[in-house]
Amino acid sequence: MQVVILCGGQGTRARDVSEDVPKPMIPIGDRPILWHIMKSYAQFGFKDFVLCLGYKSWSIKQYFLEYSLAHSNFTVDLASPPSQKYELHQSFGEEDWRVTMVETGLHSMTGCRVKRIEEYITGEDFFLTYGDGVSDININSLLSFHRAHGKIGTVTAVQPPGRFGEIALNGERVVEFSEKPLQAPGRISGGFFVFNRKVFGRLPNDPSLVFEQQPLTQLARDGQLHAYRHDGFWHPMDNSRDHKYLNELWSSGDAPWKSWRVPRLRTAA
Repeated sequence: MQVVILCGGQGTRARDVSEDVPKPMIPIGDRPILWHIMKSYAQFGFKDFVLCLGYKSWSIKQYFLEYSLAHSNFTVDLASPPSQKYELHQSFGEEDWRVTMVETGLHSMTGCRVKRIEEYITGEDFFLTYGDGVSDININSLLSFHRAHGKIGTVTAVQPPGRFGEIALNGERVVEFSEKPLQAPGRISGGFFVFNRKVFGRLPNDPSLVFEQQPLTQLARDGQLHAYRHDGFWHPMDNSRDHKYLNELWSSGDAPWKSWRVPRLRTAA
């Protein structure tokens, strides 16, 4: 299964942290929050990613193009031909990920971004999440829940640290999806979706289409959206306060979303 990550927004609420990079590239510790999100999926064996790019997309592309060099000790022989120029010595946590980067429009909204990656989705189901939130969610349990109810979509319902969009539930079925109401008691959407590819048939290729509005609202009203309840850790990075909090958790060595093992150093042959 592939993991689709929305990385194209302009992240205006996070401009007090950085104006130089898109929000998914803002670091927690020494790695972008995007890396932390991808690592959370990869630990469950899901390593095929599709990134929906837009705002400052080159910084994300460059990060992955230079990933091996950025996390290795190496020698550069400027006199050698390009194919023999670099000699890698040690690799610090090189990943075995497959990353497809798709330009989905500079000003496109989330629904349009999802529609524009349709041709890159090869299976019947796929994961979808945002590039600015971390969680200790069990991805395998989420997938099992989605496949058990057999509907088009699953959204993770979390307990919010603040006020966000609200999900109204009847048991496990989503009966209403309301994006950022004035009052939002109860659970909210934490992202971490799973969808059947049938969802693409509900998405027009319209740059103004907001995924969290008409598409999810209609799925809920049609009985095609169920909620996976997650009572563990979940936190977005919307502003400098969130950035500071997540970095403090990471620096403490007890970040709730980190459950993967740190790999040993590799020595090049």
